[in-house]
Amino acid sequence: MSQDEPGGPTGAPAHDPAHEPDTSERLYTTGELAEYGARLDSAAPESARPVTGDPLTDPMVGGSPTPDRSAPVPDPAAPVVPAVPPVADDHTRPAGRPVPTQETQPAQRDQPWPSQQAPSQPQQAPQQQAPQQQGSQQQQQAQQDRPAWGPPQGQRQAPYQQQHPQQQHPQQQGWDPRQGQQQGQPGEQGEEGEPRRFMTATDFLDRRADVVEYGPATWGWRGRVARWTGGMITPQMSAAEMVHEDYRRVIQKDFDGPRTIAFLNPKGGAAKTTGVLAAGFTFGTVRGGAVVAWDNNETRGTLGIRAMRSTHRNTTRELLEDLEKFSDVYQSRIGDLGAFVRAQGDAHFDVLASDERPDVTGTIRAKDFTAVHQLLERFYRIILVDTGNNMRAENWLAAAEAADLLVVTSTVREDTGYSGLWMLDALQDAGYQDLKHRTITVLSDPSPNVDTTLAHDLMQVYEQRTREVFRVPYDASLVSGSEVPYAQLSRGTRDSWLRACAGMASAL
Repeated sequence: MSQDEPGGPTGAPAHDPAHEPDTSERLYTTGELAEYGARLDSAAPESARPVTGDPLTDPMVGGSPTPDRSAPVPDPAAPVVPAVPPVADDHTRPAGRPVPTQETQPAQRDQPWPSQQAPSQPQQAPQQQAPQQQGSQQQQQAQQDRPAWGPPQGQRQAPYQQQHPQQQHPQQQGWDPRQGQQQGQPGEQGEEGEPRRFMTATDFLDRRADVVEYGPATWGWRGRVARWTGGMITPQMSAAEMVHEDYRRVIQKDFDGPRTIAFLNPKGGAAKTTGVLAAGFTFGTVRGGAVVAWDNNETRGTLGIRAMRSTHRNTTRELLEDLEKFSDVYQSRIGDLGAFVRAQGDAHFDVLASDERPDVTGTIRAKDFTAVHQLLERFYRIILVDTGNNMRAENWLAAAEAADLLVVTSTVREDTGYSGLWMLDALQDAGYQDLKHRTITVLSDPSPNVDTTLAHDLMQVYEQRTREVFRVPYDASLVSGSEVPYAQLSRGTRDSWLRACAGMASAL
């Protein structure tokens, strides 16, 4: 500053920045700028000094710091001198602004900050503006001339860490051991739009969720070697045993509520009852319980005859008569339901039989089905419904409507196969939507020798009408029509129903 200005000569009155004349047309030397900055720093209180915040958490508002409106206005009458950038001290550099380096200077020349326009030539320098005019232009530039690599509107983002990730400390970026790369770089954001720089507790628990570990072999010669050596030698499972374990995992998956599967075919002898018991045995032993097989015949069915006996003879009819006992959801217990269902021992599922009294007249209505179904949904996770042969009955239609999955059972016979297809046509005409994706088919061999051409034709036509078709081989233990001996089912029957139940679980 010249000697003839106020406050310049020795002994002059103290400098008052608020009454300094307008010097917006003047350019200053490097020494004058340094003196001017030191004077402002000594005059400003400690709380008014810019403080560099945390670039990881502090948002960048408007693209540039708020200008200091209390700064004095330079004298326009001062001689014009080339302008130079201000000294990049820690207390004069705005908060969150990176230190100019050889790596950042080219990017700053190409995409300058709205509040800092560096001169391209020393002879041409920008003019100093009044504080109010400067603040309004900064706000306009923040909205219109924001750099392309800057943070988007309304998004909280640390400019330095996002634009210069190579200068961060590795511990600040976070390491993902599953992907082998660093997080927190541009484009890798969490659910709330924040950069993710570390593995969360949930990520830690889920890191092995998709990893399938198979134990030692138990089948064939591999299993015998493991048993003979007392576990000293544990061969790996064969491919067939691994597939078997995969089917079990699919069946054991969790559902977000109870699931109902209805077995349908309007023709008698289509293996509906044996299919319900075989599916109950498979779901019960693999899942460990919470499965019920329900005979929803409108009059009298045979599920109670083919299942294991119990000490009581109660059926759906007696349950409807005592339904008030379960009206209070806080007082009713699953143990009370044991007086009406029949446990199947090691098969780990229960059976609710249909009416067996010859002196009872009347049929099960749609409202009766709904009441019993709502009760069973409170105590069981999987409900297998054995339906009757009259698809015009109210309870039959109610079961088809309430089911999450329909299973068309049929034997490799032309009449039973035709009956199942006719039923699908009727349901389609009745307005049932998406039948193909909510229906699967189970074809059972009625004898050791079946017509291979007919079997192929039935497989082909049902593959067009339903999402999957499963073939079950002939099993002599199911021919007698008496109580199903679960422990005597053949290996082929068990494996076939394991695949079929895995398909049902996948469809659910």
